[in-house]
Amino acid sequence: MTRTDRLLVGAAALTGCVLAACQPTPAGPPTTTPPSTAPSSNTPPSGSATSAAPSPSPSPSAARCVDGLDLEEQVGQLFMVPASVSSADGTASLLANTRAGSVILMGNSSAGVDATRRVTDAIRANAEQPDGVELLIATDQEGGQVQRLTGPGFGTWPAAIDQAEQSDDKLERTAEKWGTAMGEAGVDSVLAPVADVVPKSLGRANEPVGQWGRQYGSDVDVVGAKVSAVVRGYDAAGVATSVKHFPGLGKVKGNTDHVAKVVDNTTTRNDKDLAAFDDAMEAGTDMVMVSTANYAKIDADHPAAFSSTVIEEMLREDRGWDGVVASDDLGVAKQVADLKPGQRALRFLQAGGDLVITVDPGTAGDMVRAVRDEAKSDPEFADEVATKAERVLRMKERRGLATCS
Repeated sequence: MTRTDRLLVGAAALTGCVLAACQPTPAGPPTTTPPSTAPSSNTPPSGSATSAAPSPSPSPSAARCVDGLDLEEQVGQLFMVPASVSSADGTASLLANTRAGSVILMGNSSAGVDATRRVTDAIRANAEQPDGVELLIATDQEGGQVQRLTGPGFGTWPAAIDQAEQSDDKLERTAEKWGTAMGEAGVDSVLAPVADVVPKSLGRANEPVGQWGRQYGSDVDVVGAKVSAVVRGYDAAGVATSVKHFPGLGKVKGNTDHVAKVVDNTTTRNDKDLAAFDDAMEAGTDMVMVSTANYAKIDADHPAAFSSTVIEEMLREDRGWDGVVASDDLGVAKQVADLKPGQRALRFLQAGGDLVITVDPGTAGDMVRAVRDEAKSDPEFADEVATKAERVLRMKERRGLATCS
């Protein structure tokens, strides 16, 4: 079945740096070893909660798909593990050991669309997935210095701060063109756009976003319009998006990938700048990526990715979001390095998250084993695993990567 055929099946079924603190690096020659750098990841100010974004429609066929998966397969769908952007070497064994349902391409390649397609085809050919389910391949492709893939067929994409100079309509058309290139390269999802609002007063002092021009501006209305245009453009090309980094990394100084104890002392549960995330959800983003920073005025005791207040209350309850919640990188980020890998994965899932992202292959096995063991010993958590796997499969079904009927 071709990619186009899968997309048509998925659409019919529905009808009936990850990352936040990635250290952006200019694209260079193809590399074979994923670098230890992570890619990264609303409501008006008021005292009351707002349900601003429609959730993806429930899919009976996705539920049937989950019913056909054993526990190891269900757990596998909750993980995105790293693969080299320029070679499939080593990926098969990692996927066999973890049964992971998604991969994130790491490194930089200037080899172009056709060469990338050969890599993604090889990765897919070696992936052990349940019947009717395919591997989801994602990467960081924001533009500017956060662009993993360049070369023939890709070209060079401007940073978000420069993309914002385009009209909304033009940006949407541009994103559709970029999405078409990603699809031709065998990439199913971009971990973008960035909805973080960076105040003018902070600017480049904001290390994870402003320093690299990853933001669409300092005005939430502008940012919301631009991220919506990007989401719609990729959607038209059949490519999934992940808006990031909820509830925002625009007001911090430190980069969670490189330092610990990064705290936002400004953002509140009803912060006006959250509206940019609402706009992206309304536009149809497939995932919301949660940051690993701490938010003193929301939940001072837990990083956002480990906070049920952020995920279950702010996203699920306040916004009615029942789509996939992805983590920012939990593999190499210094912000969470005080915890063992297995605990990082468990805390994220137990807080309400669905898709654990790690850019460190050395952590993936421990993470998966910890989740499997917990599910085997706790029937309630096992039920939650099934619910989370269904959300992931619903997203895959929408993108032609699962046929569950």
